[in-house]
Amino acid sequence: MQNSEALALSAALLAAAGELTRRINDGVVARGFEGRPSYGFAFTRLAPDGATVSELGAHLGVTKQAASQLVDELVRKGYVERRPHPVDARARLIVLTEHGWECTRAAEEAAAEAVRAWADVLGEGEVRALSDRLARIAPNGPIRPVW
Repeated sequence: MQNSEALALSAALLAAAGELTRRINDGVVARGFEGRPSYGFAFTRLAPDGATVSELGAHLGVTKQAASQLVDELVRKGYVERRPHPVDARARLIVLTEHGWECTRAAEEAAAEAVRAWADVLGEGEVRALSDRLARIAPNGPIRPVW
């Protein structure tokens, strides 16, 4: 693959990721939830069992202070709550509230709509093939923004 082809592929993947992020966030907002894309990136780490602020910061690629500010915002909006950590008495576990889980389900619905639009263009088989190939390239990478 030539450099120009690699750059074009990189640009297409980044554009698709950006558009997908926008469509999911717009879908969440349209379903009555207040939020920003960073909330969804945080929720992917907090579901299903919660995380500490330090773990969330590492997942998002931000400082502990920035993660703490995000958690404060999510607590104020009712999406998460702080609980005693089951193992470490010094730490607090950040977990999704029922409102946070409802928001997560809204994001899943919005993501499904976005992917259905891809299937309208590419066909179901091509979308499945794309999914399989992307899973081979980035099987377990954190789902986070590139700040």
